[in-house]
Amino acid sequence: MVDMNQIREDALKQIDASDSLGELDALRVSLLGKRGSIQSLMKEMKNLPKEEKPSFGAAVNELKQSVSEAIEKQKEVLAKKALNEKIESEKIDITLPGLRPSHGNLNPLNLVERELEDLFVGLGYSVIEGDEVTTDFYCFERANIPQGHPARDMQDSLFIDNEKLLRTHTTAIQMQVLEESAPNPIKVVCPGKVYRRDDDDATHSHQFMQMEGLVIGENVPLSDLKGTLEFVARKMFGKDREIRFRPSYFPFTEPSVEVDVTCHMCNGKGCPTCKGTGWIEILGAGEVHPNVLRMAGYDPDKMNGFAFGVGLERIAMLKYGIDDIRHFYTNDRRFNETFDRFD
Repeated sequence: MVDMNQIREDALKQIDASDSLGELDALRVSLLGKRGSIQSLMKEMKNLPKEEKPSFGAAVNELKQSVSEAIEKQKEVLAKKALNEKIESEKIDITLPGLRPSHGNLNPLNLVERELEDLFVGLGYSVIEGDEVTTDFYCFERANIPQGHPARDMQDSLFIDNEKLLRTHTTAIQMQVLEESAPNPIKVVCPGKVYRRDDDDATHSHQFMQMEGLVIGENVPLSDLKGTLEFVARKMFGKDREIRFRPSYFPFTEPSVEVDVTCHMCNGKGCPTCKGTGWIEILGAGEVHPNVLRMAGYDPDKMNGFAFGVGLERIAMLKYGIDDIRHFYTNDRRFNETFDRFD
């Protein structure tokens, strides 16, 4: 005779001893599966007398039910245990510092460009950008630099063909704005890349960035230019900065000036940065030449204005203490990451 109680006792011990859901499922199959030890008890019925078969079948079914209930209870226990272990292993220590995601940041030239644009927009200027490839007509002739003029030697240029070239200054944008706006007032700044054949060293590059400004109206004095540039210099380099004008020459302005700002390192007292002068040159400017106005369709007896042009690399080098212009174009992430705090 089959000892049902012993089979039940052995099965319950195995169920209680199971330590994982996988182990319990394997035990379920070995006990209750089609070829399991409990299910195979039904094969014994054929050897029993007819009158014992009903009681034997009922006992086997009771055994199967009790084992199934024990397996379900153990399954709940093991599932809770597995969940607790997962929670414990994946627990986050909220006292640890968070992980800062890696992200790119702006090149200092972009930082300076945006800062200057914000300043000039606040003064009522519009920001105008143009094509890097322009024509000799707008780059030189409209800027009062005719063919054969010695001033062209100052901007030995990168021509694509006899007429087209990479612009040598963003004055080319201003000349188009003048032509399109005549005879109306103008107040614009024009940022962008410019190109000149030049030696590549710590302070020179064949490619650099400029921002030029142009104001045209009735009775626009040179003092407005000085006030504008003084405001910008103090915003960019500090509230104690002063500027000065020195006579110079540019074909498209008359009179023309070089603009210096008091050295931010020594506050004008003289140091190695400013070569002992107390001043650092930052840009060129002047009153728009009457010929430039006349060629664009303005009457220079009724309208006048001023223009200025600044190299963004020079501003960035002074503002951030950068010692080599080539750093701006090396695509070295370590250089850009230095300026993450200024974004």
